[in-house]
Amino acid sequence: MYKDIATPIRTKEILEKYGFSFKKSLGQNFLIDPNILRNIVSHAHLTENSGAIEVGPGIGALTEHLAREAQKVVSFEIDQRLLPVLEDTLSPYDNVTIVHSDILKADVVKVIEQEMPGIDDIMVVANLPYYVTTPILMKLLNDRLPIRGFVVMMQKEVADRITAQPGTKAYGSLSIAIQYYCTAEIAMIVPKTVFMPQPNVDSAVIRLIKHDTPPVQVIDEDFLFEVSRASFAQRRKTIFNNLQTGLVNGKQNKEWIVKALEEAGIDPTRRGETLSIQEFGKLADCLHPHFCVRQ
Repeated sequence: MYKDIATPIRTKEILEKYGFSFKKSLGQNFLIDPNILRNIVSHAHLTENSGAIEVGPGIGALTEHLAREAQKVVSFEIDQRLLPVLEDTLSPYDNVTIVHSDILKADVVKVIEQEMPGIDDIMVVANLPYYVTTPILMKLLNDRLPIRGFVVMMQKEVADRITAQPGTKAYGSLSIAIQYYCTAEIAMIVPKTVFMPQPNVDSAVIRLIKHDTPPVQVIDEDFLFEVSRASFAQRRKTIFNNLQTGLVNGKQNKEWIVKALEEAGIDPTRRGETLSIQEFGKLADCLHPHFCVRQ
């Protein structure tokens, strides 16, 4: 058995060997507790027939735990300085491919086709850079990857928003966007002390499992998300007022908004946070004929 990368002593040794300094702009916080990493991987339920996609492997701490469980691991790393480090630390594992690319610009579907032929069970497992967590998740969901789901670490506040239910303070357009595609739950809370350097925020690991079919069928998915974003523009305002100001040409088309709310059976004095994803779906479909006569 190889020595774990993710111990304080070994991490310091690796960083000193390569003269590596953390870049705050890339949100680099490396995990230094093997037990936490084993726990994260266990939530993905990987088998020897599974594939794992990782974003931001750092020095390979999580990557090696994935490599021990999965048939194939593909990790996307944006920081060129880490490529020689990863080549060294992950040399014992022949089932890992490092892709030097910004995940937000990468053709992940193509990479999966090239690197994971014949693998049907694929999970995204990653300690996501906190400053781009939401864009990464939304890109990977919109790309319609052939995956089972995600087990990803992020800022606890964002995890709370993603997993929030209607009527709660954290519930918002992000909750709706993610829960449209996946079931969402917080798998574990991760203390600041297991990172180097320690972040200023608490962390959480969430598990997202993709729906076979979305919880609501809508005419236009993008418009559903547009309506939900508009509905939460100012949380203290009613949904009617938010839609007026949040939708393009909303103020000029108040009567359409009133009519759509009526058709959807939604009281215009309610606030966005009280609506379920099913109600948002119905509302978006009622608004669609009036606001989406565009190519």
